[in-house]
Amino acid sequence: ACNEERAAQARFGAVMCCCGPCAMYRRSAMLSLLDQYETQLYRGKPSDFGEDRHLTILMLSAGFRTEYVPSAIAATVVPDTMGVYLRQQLRWARSTFRDTLLALPVLPGLDRYLTLDAIGQNVGLLLLALSVLTGIGQFALTATLPWWTILVIGSMTLVRCSVAAYRARELRFLGFALHTLVNIFLLIPLKA
Repeated sequence: ACNEERAAQARFGAVMCCCGPCAMYRRSAMLSLLDQYETQLYRGKPSDFGEDRHLTILMLSAGFRTEYVPSAIAATVVPDTMGVYLRQQLRWARSTFRDTLLALPVLPGLDRYLTLDAIGQNVGLLLLALSVLTGIGQFALTATLPWWTILVIGSMTLVRCSVAAYRARELRFLGFALHTLVNIFLLIPLKA
């Protein structure tokens, strides 16, 4: 999923988050931004998360290009327990929201698709949360299942996964529909 997202962003001129273990930077570019990078804050305190997204936005703000190289190979450690996974997702959510604000001045100079993508990453989850809350409210007040809410969420999930499966030419992308359930039952409550 990350590869598809980064490849799509690159087609429109800039990758918005160069993933930590997969990123390479020119030394001169890194040195020119080192002070800003090392002193990043979150709510007035030194930040220890989202350094990859933060550095990418700093690079774009300074006028550097970010690119996706599909032939690159990298290895990283991934979460192997639910607790580690949930902590990772919380860090990523904080980083996405914080660094989207940092990216706002950069977006007008980039392709409009990248602005739409940045909005979608933030608003999409909020709309999903609102839909879930609306469905819960309907169930609590009327004791009826919120079929329209379930149908809309399910349809949007299938469309999104079908487009990814078609573009990647791999049916396994349809399996990402299960991630909607992970979002609804694990990630939205965690991020709230």
